[in-house]
Amino acid sequence: MATRLYGSKPAAGAAPLVLHLHGGAFVDGDLASGECLAQMLAGAGAVVLSLAYPLAPAHPFPQAVEAAYAAMEWLYKQRNKLAGNGAALYVAGDEAGGNLAAAIALMARDRGHPPLAGQILVAPMLDPCTGTASLREAVGQDTCCKWTDGWKQYLRSPRDAEHPYAVPARAQRLAGLAPALVLAGEDDPMRDEAMAYAQRLHNAGISVATAMIPASGWPESLGDASQASFCVQTVQGHLRAFLHAPTPPPAADTP
Repeated sequence: MATRLYGSKPAAGAAPLVLHLHGGAFVDGDLASGECLAQMLAGAGAVVLSLAYPLAPAHPFPQAVEAAYAAMEWLYKQRNKLAGNGAALYVAGDEAGGNLAAAIALMARDRGHPPLAGQILVAPMLDPCTGTASLREAVGQDTCCKWTDGWKQYLRSPRDAEHPYAVPARAQRLAGLAPALVLAGEDDPMRDEAMAYAQRLHNAGISVATAMIPASGWPESLGDASQASFCVQTVQGHLRAFLHAPTPPPAADTP
């Protein structure tokens, strides 16, 4: 799998280390389309590894999420080399990548490794029903859209829609997950599902920070840095506050 590294190891201390996963409704997107958010993360002071994960329909669930989890395990082993001794590890994603990021947080908790300092979900694609008010506002009277098509090609069968690693919003147990930053746009089709998941995390006792970005054009504008340029400073502010929180969870290895 192709990767791209943003940011650099500081001369002293450690920088937050982030695995970034691009959008594209599970069937599209690449390192170039993921550059916008990756650069925002790097601009907030992180070292970022962006991953071109395997796409559906050739690679349906769970191939993308297992590949991303393996990349996270590798990144954890390389954390001192890439970002400095004791670098805290995060996962971040936008749109379909936000789904994968949320799934990796669940997997890391369930498998007991690697220790995550946080999950960053930007306009995350979490609801295969594609029936929220915010999505209906975006697509109007259309009965199908690229996100519906993406879900159909990503999930092998209706039973996959009940698997928490495929649809984290359907997970029955959210306790014990890494702290979360959930960002959505006021005009974002994924707005409602993002905020609903943030509320569920909060109800489960997870530390959650949320923000609504005015007229973001998300998730489409996240694939084009020129379209998203107006909100870069705002988004970077939220990212910086989350990544450099005073007392992030330790990144110590497990026995």
